Amino acid sequence: MSMTTAINVPIISGPRAYGRRYWVFAVPAAAVVLVVILFPWLFTLYMSVHDWKVTGDTPYVGLANYAKMLSDERFLYAVVRTLYFTAASVVAPLILGVWAAVCFASKFRLRGLARTLFVLPMMATPVAISLVWTMMFHPQLGVLNYLLTSVGLPPSTWVYDASTVIPTLVMVETWQWTPLVMLIVLGGIASLPTDPYEAAILDGASAWQMFRHITLPLVWPFIMVAAVIRLIDALKTFDTIYVITLGGPGTASETINILLYQTAFAYYDLGYGSAMVVVFFVLILLISLLLLRIRQREDLR
Repeated sequence: MSMTTAINVPIISGPRAYGRRYWVFAVPAAAVVLVVILFPWLFTLYMSVHDWKVTGDTPYVGLANYAKMLSDERFLYAVVRTLYFTAASVVAPLILGVWAAVCFASKFRLRGLARTLFVLPMMATPVAISLVWTMMFHPQLGVLNYLLTSVGLPPSTWVYDASTVIPTLVMVETWQWTPLVMLIVLGGIASLPTDPYEAAILDGASAWQMFRHITLPLVWPFIMVAAVIRLIDALKTFDTIYVITLGGPGTASETINILLYQTAFAYYDLGYGSAMVVVFFVLILLISLLLLRIRQREDLR
């Protein structure tokens, strides 16, 4: 004798069945985005159209703070310095990082140890590194001038001269962030197929020809990713410049980041400083979109 029991099992499928539960996860995430990201930007925009001082009234001035930047020579020179510093801080690590990636892709003795030592500068905080380099740049007590004079070269003024301060800061940035480029490009090289290289060797291609016609085109997307990362990071560099030079000597190393910090927190002109933040954000966004557009065009070829 058999007994059949009917059990009604509700069938739950599709987003409607769980639609009522989505808000439990979506609302907290939206609230965090609103509070942490959206609200500061909206408040910055609000301050940028007001004559916002620490004390006193905050009258609405419209676009006066933005118009002021067009005639502010200190701001315009800061823009030029920022672009100069950024370009050099991107190009130098890219060239050295690609070269290091090609070197570390080949097999040699103690390669693992060499890779570990090469990436060590990237592990330290920029402030700690800047303090160490500041001591090394000292005209009389710094080790760098001692090394120069020991080999018969004249001592350098490093960050204490307006003509050498930006290249010196670029040297610090290059020393710290070349390992990042190397790791990105090295990952791309490790994923490349070996067939093109084997065919090139059979055809008698040199190492430079294989790099120029095989390696470089294939890892170009990885190089562009490294360029975008370095570009954004170099544009917003603050700690290295502030710790080593404070924007000096004079204003020779005063980038937009340093200037807007001084304007907002030293001169307490929060309205004008907020306008600089907005313009700086737009500048970073436009340059980043330009690089991404170039990368997309390269992918379509």
